[in-house]
Amino acid sequence: MEMVKCFMIVLLLRFCHVSTSEPLEKKNQRKTYIVHMAKSEMPASFQHHTHWYDSSLKSVSGSGQMLYTYENVIHGFSTQLTNEEAQQLESQPGILAVLPELRYELHTTRSPQFLGLSEAADLFPDSDSVSEVIIGVLDTGVWPESKSFADTGLGPIPSNWKGACESGTNFRSSNCNRKLIGARYFANGYEATLGPIDVSKESKSPRDDDGHGTHTASTAAGSVVDGASLFGYAPGTARGMATRARVAVYKVCWTGGCFSSDILAAMDKAIDDNVDVLSMSIGGGKSDYFRDSVAIGAFAAMEKGILVSCSAGNGGPGPYSLSNVAPWITTVGAGTLDRDFPAYVSLGNGRNYSGVSLYKGSTLPGKLLPFVYAGNASNATSGNLCMMGSLIPEKVAGKIVLCDRGMNARVQKGAVVKAAGGIGMVLANNAANGEELVADAHLLPATAVGQKSGDAIKNYLFSNPKPTVTILFEGTKVGIEPSPVVAAFSSRGPNLITPEILKPDMIAPGVNILAGWSGAAGPTGLAMDSRRVDFNIISGTSMSCPHVSGLAGLLKAAHPDWSPAAIRSALMTTAYTEYKNKQKLQDIATGKASTPFDHGAGHVDPVSALNPGLVYDLTVEDYLGFLCALNYSEFQIRSLARRNFSCDASKKYRVTDLNYPSFAVNFDTIMGGSNVVKYTRTLTNVGSPGTYKVSISPETPTVKISIEPQTLSFSQANEKKSYTVTFTGSSQPSNTFSFARLEWSDGKYTVGSPIAISWT
Repeated sequence: MEMVKCFMIVLLLRFCHVSTSEPLEKKNQRKTYIVHMAKSEMPASFQHHTHWYDSSLKSVSGSGQMLYTYENVIHGFSTQLTNEEAQQLESQPGILAVLPELRYELHTTRSPQFLGLSEAADLFPDSDSVSEVIIGVLDTGVWPESKSFADTGLGPIPSNWKGACESGTNFRSSNCNRKLIGARYFANGYEATLGPIDVSKESKSPRDDDGHGTHTASTAAGSVVDGASLFGYAPGTARGMATRARVAVYKVCWTGGCFSSDILAAMDKAIDDNVDVLSMSIGGGKSDYFRDSVAIGAFAAMEKGILVSCSAGNGGPGPYSLSNVAPWITTVGAGTLDRDFPAYVSLGNGRNYSGVSLYKGSTLPGKLLPFVYAGNASNATSGNLCMMGSLIPEKVAGKIVLCDRGMNARVQKGAVVKAAGGIGMVLANNAANGEELVADAHLLPATAVGQKSGDAIKNYLFSNPKPTVTILFEGTKVGIEPSPVVAAFSSRGPNLITPEILKPDMIAPGVNILAGWSGAAGPTGLAMDSRRVDFNIISGTSMSCPHVSGLAGLLKAAHPDWSPAAIRSALMTTAYTEYKNKQKLQDIATGKASTPFDHGAGHVDPVSALNPGLVYDLTVEDYLGFLCALNYSEFQIRSLARRNFSCDASKKYRVTDLNYPSFAVNFDTIMGGSNVVKYTRTLTNVGSPGTYKVSISPETPTVKISIEPQTLSFSQANEKKSYTVTFTGSSQPSNTFSFARLEWSDGKYTVGSPIAISWT
């Protein structure tokens, strides 16, 4: 946001020296102007200043669209106008100035800037070491022509790469280059279940006809692309997290789904190919690890030193909704950025309600329009949901329709309204979605509003005999606070498989993320969407996972000797759980502080993760001991770890001793289990020598937490020190929870671990 402010100040200063005697442009040529408004002079008839801005613009330009609105550096907006329209607007009351903009470039999209990567470029490893890192992506394939996979400036393919670029339908081996060094596809399991792939509808090759795979791969390691946006939304320079890393794509997902046999085959090949990181935005099973193909494949990858990053799932905000919870997997939830795409619902009674939209197309007439509730324009029992064929054309033609969220895709609802003759849509959240707003590139003028706004809008609809409405689109807005907040859709703990392992591990940006897209699909993914874009904005833990995958690639380049567990530990123990004002990270689903079940260790902070001070490391033997603690049989361990391994009968294995960077404590109220639980942890020094002291915050009256010892002194690199945490719980009702944070600090480094305590 500071960068935007600086640009605007420069913009204003520069215009002080623009001569008014410059020749006028051609009369009808449009260019961008910045309109400065005197906010204090807003007429009382407007409920919101953006409504006033829109009204002022519409008075001179029926087709004018606001590109941005400005709240702080100036009051006003930017738009495209002819010279004549600009002069007319400048003569209106309340208009301070209408100034032509100067051209300038932002050098980041919001994800890298939001994560602090832009300002800290010098701290990260040089491009040569990063370019040795290979990130494998299991997904829907890749669109190789995307500029995100340009190999400009990259040297030879790493010598340890053993992969291939497979040809197939609409894909040649020559589509790979020094950036996209590998591309494979796996469909045998799919075809065995659903029959041959219809190559007239889907490429039997690594080519991405869906868009999802291109988006995730470019998020993890996309090259720098100037001038990226979606229909002008989120403009800037697109870049992945590890822009110099190499990409290897493994297509395992098809129109009918992703089959575990294909996934395992792809993971198998990826290990052979020598990838360093595996990024999998694919939902895993909720069965025991030895039955979970993703967990099984990930175990093998971990053994080879490959970090496996997986999405936590989009099953939130309900509890126990996680997938991919094996402790050798890095499990990533989703948070928001500080960027939004506002589109207001302006009612005939003068009230305005904020929503979000990525609509770009024909504008609505510059007036209030008839408004109807979908449930009153349908004979179907669920007509309010705007399902296919459910609306009566005579009742929606020429009107804006309010649809309720649920059942079918958000963008499909708009397509249903459009097909029935409606000219716009307001999409209202239900209780399950609450106030979470996800922007979509709708096929008609549409905006999405939260549950509270939706209820208020319905009250107006039901009480007014002739309701009217319009939608005001306002482009891109940055500097949104608070941010990040945990996304409502992000899957939550507790961990259903192993309650003693806290998941998710962390959150990363996953809402309204701009990244590369397939040339074979429109931005909505609907078959009827004929639009084609180079970049798309979508949301999900599918988007947060590759952020962490790319960041893991950066850490791998900086610390080639670190294990996957050490890399994950660095990302977890340096994650933050508070805003700069010391308030706790919020959960948008509740509007309250989020908990470790929502955000894990917190929101990832890659700059701090580069130099974490201490790490919690894990070896293959540690994980085998963990399986023994789960009372897995020799057969079960062998099916997972592919070896004959017998648990030592004389040894007492405890799940709580797995050297994990977080703590999940469970007191059993039904079985009358022990109210004392001990956890042992070992820290490895990866920083400078120092003496660390431990602290716990906040105080937990229901649980006494004691640490022994309370001080750890490290005199050399890679030195290891252990400590024990004892949790003594008081009697509590079941489904009671308590949360705290354990931190080791030497004044330079702070090594944090979340604590989640449950009475079940």
